[in-house]
Amino acid sequence: MSLTALYLLVALGAGLVAMFLRLPPLVGFLAAGFGLHAAGVGELDGLETLADLGVTLLLFGIGLKLDVRSLLRPDVWLSTFAHLGFSMIIGVGLLAGIAPLGFALLTDADLGEMALIAFVLSFSSTVFAIKVLDERHDNNTLYGRIAIGVLIMQDIVAVAFLTISKGHWPSPWVFALVLLLPGAWLAHRMWDRITSTELTALFGLAMALVPGYWLFETVGLKGDLGALVIGVLLGSHAKAPALTKVLFSIKELLLIAFFLSIGLTGVPSLEDLALAAVLQILLPLQAAAYIVIFAFMGLRYRTATLASFTLTNYSEFGLIVIVIASATGMASAEWQTVLAVATSLSFLVAAVFNAYAARFVNLLNRVLPERKSARLQEADRPIHLDGAKALVVGMGRVGRTTYEKLCETQGYQVLGIEHDSLRADSLKAEGFAVVEADATDQDFWERVKKGAGMELVVLTMPFHGDNLLAMDLLDKLGFEGTVAAIAMRPEERDELKKRGAHAVLNLYASAGSDLADKALRVNQERRATP
Repeated sequence: MSLTALYLLVALGAGLVAMFLRLPPLVGFLAAGFGLHAAGVGELDGLETLADLGVTLLLFGIGLKLDVRSLLRPDVWLSTFAHLGFSMIIGVGLLAGIAPLGFALLTDADLGEMALIAFVLSFSSTVFAIKVLDERHDNNTLYGRIAIGVLIMQDIVAVAFLTISKGHWPSPWVFALVLLLPGAWLAHRMWDRITSTELTALFGLAMALVPGYWLFETVGLKGDLGALVIGVLLGSHAKAPALTKVLFSIKELLLIAFFLSIGLTGVPSLEDLALAAVLQILLPLQAAAYIVIFAFMGLRYRTATLASFTLTNYSEFGLIVIVIASATGMASAEWQTVLAVATSLSFLVAAVFNAYAARFVNLLNRVLPERKSARLQEADRPIHLDGAKALVVGMGRVGRTTYEKLCETQGYQVLGIEHDSLRADSLKAEGFAVVEADATDQDFWERVKKGAGMELVVLTMPFHGDNLLAMDLLDKLGFEGTVAAIAMRPEERDELKKRGAHAVLNLYASAGSDLADKALRVNQERRATP
């Protein structure tokens, strides 16, 4: 028990230090793993199992929210393979270029081994990328969906490589996995009868680990891929969002074990550290390649940059690939420590990239020519708001009620803004005037400013930080109309008031209709005042 306590305290302390340095806590967990190993502390029993569970639940959660059609988009599959080819070329070039510097691992490495390392370094970290998207609440934005699609395509490529490198194909029983389709129907019917939160969590764990991880491993496929597939099959159920929330905290805790386990892979030598540091040179080149490829695919600079920076890191899955490759003699086992350090350092680099993503987007918009709408994907083209008198940002339960109140009782021409594509499509099918857009996007609010007659904006996004950011952007762009917003706590209400909101109501104390009434009343009072 004392060893468990030590691990908890070290992980907590390192995570707090990382947070105070404005870095993701996972960077602290990685550092904690390296520190524990360097201090000679023994590995905690069951840590690897917990780490595997964390990654499995992560991919299961992705599956619950994944629209499989997104994988068929050219900006997903074509971008994945184009970037893979580019990364391997520049990776081999870098390794060959630094080989004369005297790194022992590169002295005797042939072209095949260098190509393998470049292949491993072409993958992005699913764990890190999803953490970034979770923290921003951007999983369902356009750039978030593209990033997740690329990550899944990379996993498929890696699974294919592992299958070939092991020297044997999956079991013939792999074809029996088609029975998961009727099995999913039965699971849906069972799920319909579950009302308990505890049973819901247990049901999710059982689905991810048994027909997911265990079954796929049994037939010779990657277990994590199985968890993803089961998540996709269950994702259409009405209770899928609730299950995602129930498993969220469990997944977050288990992923701490994952990051600790990476740090425990070994104590790097000075030469290992130097080589891992040199490998970071590839990251900005890979980021630039992603931006160019995504822009070529018809995405705006902002969308291309955010998706690129989300993917600009090295993958923990690459460590699995190199372990198997070294076991088959394709690469030296010493690469495991180097790549573990390189992966850890890449998370630091990626944290900096993502922290300055907005500034980089502004720079690109200033120095590069403006993109013509006709050359952009429809989902990323400018949104024309002319004619709308009121804007409801966030079309969840409260936003929908607010929209209906403004339309039905006041006769306003209202436009709803929703960043979740699935919800936006559902509302459109019901007859709501809704556009899919990101209200925390400065470009979006610049287009809103061009809309003639816009006099009322109602912010009903569930995350306080998003509403604050939208307030700041409205103020920056000189919006002179009325702004109303929701808040969950008194301090959030006060902060929104300080930022310039004219009407703020507590989310739990008032329904959307009350918010609409107050927003209209304040708007009428302000318009009547000379």
